[in-house]
Amino acid sequence: MCTSFLLKASDKGCVYGRTMEFGIPLNSMLMVTPRNYSFQGIGIDGKPGSGINWTSKYAAVGMNGLGVPIFADGINEKGLMGGMLNAPFTAEYQDVSPADSANSISSIQVLQYALTNFATVDEARAGFEKIFVNRSTVPQYNNSTFPLHYTLHDANGKSIVIEYLKGKLVISDNPIGVMTNDPAFSEQLNNIGQYANLTNVEKPSPVIDGVTYRSPSSGNGLHGLPGDYLSPSRFIRALFLSKSVPISYSTIEQVNVAWHILGSFDIPPGAITLPDSNPYGGGAGGVEITEWSIVADNKNMIYNVKMFETTNIYTFDLKKIDVNTKAIQYYKLDKPQMPIYVN
Repeated sequence: MCTSFLLKASDKGCVYGRTMEFGIPLNSMLMVTPRNYSFQGIGIDGKPGSGINWTSKYAAVGMNGLGVPIFADGINEKGLMGGMLNAPFTAEYQDVSPADSANSISSIQVLQYALTNFATVDEARAGFEKIFVNRSTVPQYNNSTFPLHYTLHDANGKSIVIEYLKGKLVISDNPIGVMTNDPAFSEQLNNIGQYANLTNVEKPSPVIDGVTYRSPSSGNGLHGLPGDYLSPSRFIRALFLSKSVPISYSTIEQVNVAWHILGSFDIPPGAITLPDSNPYGGGAGGVEITEWSIVADNKNMIYNVKMFETTNIYTFDLKKIDVNTKAIQYYKLDKPQMPIYVN
């Protein structure tokens, strides 16, 4: 399970927040890739180099997973940012022929391909129309195809969702900036109409036969906002919380707001316990947790991460990247809890 959203600031900045949940440890590290790095595309046989091989145009930073040098989430030096989210009930990739394998990549490489090649969502839209995403399997994921869909936001505040549904590429504009898991994005949008009564503005107490029935507290406008962990519920919750933020907030203020919104999706250990047959997990009795959360600011080019183990916030400044280094760099985010003592 994952939840993501975009906050637009009064000073033209954009702040992207997301959580990463899974039923098995992803062992993610912060990963930095430079410009002019040679990437090997994974073809239909699952082998690096049998797909598209490309040289990165842009440096990028983000979180990897399962020890694989791919981005599960990230931002590049042009401010394009986004992530991949689990979609086991809808993701079905293209049936790529052997002749087209050299023009394809694995599902786990889609975000990496986007962040290292494109500066805007319009460029990404055009780029993915020209290549295939195949059904190759991932050894680290039980030798199965990793079923994902993808969210992208750029420095202009535009957003798209990239999906592969029934073997076809589907790219949708995302005017609300929100994304979770299954079902398909179009169904998530259609579901919004079911919550037409919700508003962040307080409603007056009802008066019936001359008697006023007061609300027990403030907050009656969002009464009925779903609070469970199902993907459609999280989609609606992320939508209303992100769209309720005052439009006067600056980018720096929106960064702080994003952490508060993300707290609404943080899964306490044991709240979701998955059997081994559940495609959102992968291990028998897997306890799904929020393994990490990120807040990315593409105005100030800052990428922030909070890991499950502590409340530390790790901050990476993209303005300080050595874009011409020759190797991928990794940072293990495992510092002990660092409180600020006041006495």
